[in-house]
Amino acid sequence: MSQELESATQALHHASDPTLQAQLLRFSKRRLRPTIGGPVDVHAEIEHEVRLRLIEEDLVAACRSEIAHRAAQAPTRPEAFLAWFVGLREDGPGQGDPLFPWLASHATMSQVRWFLTQEVAGEAGFDDLVALTQVQMPTQAKLELARNYWDEMGRGAEIGMHGPMLARLAKSLELAVVNEEIVPESLALGNLLVAFAWNRRYAYHSIGALGAVELTSPDRSRLVNEALRRLRVPAHDRQYFALHATLDIQHSLAWNKEILLPLISDHPECAVAIAEGALMRLRAGERCFQRYRRDLGVPEPT
Repeated sequence: MSQELESATQALHHASDPTLQAQLLRFSKRRLRPTIGGPVDVHAEIEHEVRLRLIEEDLVAACRSEIAHRAAQAPTRPEAFLAWFVGLREDGPGQGDPLFPWLASHATMSQVRWFLTQEVAGEAGFDDLVALTQVQMPTQAKLELARNYWDEMGRGAEIGMHGPMLARLAKSLELAVVNEEIVPESLALGNLLVAFAWNRRYAYHSIGALGAVELTSPDRSRLVNEALRRLRVPAHDRQYFALHATLDIQHSLAWNKEILLPLISDHPECAVAIAEGALMRLRAGERCFQRYRRDLGVPEPT
């Protein structure tokens, strides 16, 4: 078995393990949720956390090994890197997946509800990920991350907050997230993003991963919105996808100009980490799309 095939097999094994991904999901929720007080046995709790962090590291390492060769080829000159990064919209993992045109034109309401249930379950909270990622970042990058966060927060108006928009759609469609019905690939995607944002040694990976989301989400959001519109979901309820089909175009342009360019100009050595984060996020999404197509019975492209 070639090294690349072995790396892909290992990454798929970790991402498709339902027990492992459910453990990491519970861990991510517990360490991010504010609490009052703590466990009776703090030492036992910390020992448990160490075990889970090692499991998390295994997931990151497996996913990293899968794309390391391609990431190492990313340029370290700012303009050249940006051209490479923007090119991921066309040739990055999972781009142009036939799942989304099929959703837009053929999926039933039941099938769209199943798809959205998976997506909601794997949603790690972009606003919180940005907030965690910006800690101690250089000023220019930090300011753009703050502007992005402010947009995610509806610029101070609850009605414009992006997270509640998605929750509103979930409530309208009566989506019930039952962990046993969520595919592990969806959980793995969210777990990977939390691992990046929470652990400062992966801060630049988080920059790349979140930038890849902004870069690639508009086309998918547009097609999901088309599916919802075809199925007569009211505009108010599908606002989340309608908004991201357009707003993320501007977010991506600003992310590239105000975050990627200055970071790599000042710290060329971070280019590989940013490239790895972007490719790992896109590959995790690709695994989700492949699993969704298989479970939904989407015809293979001819």
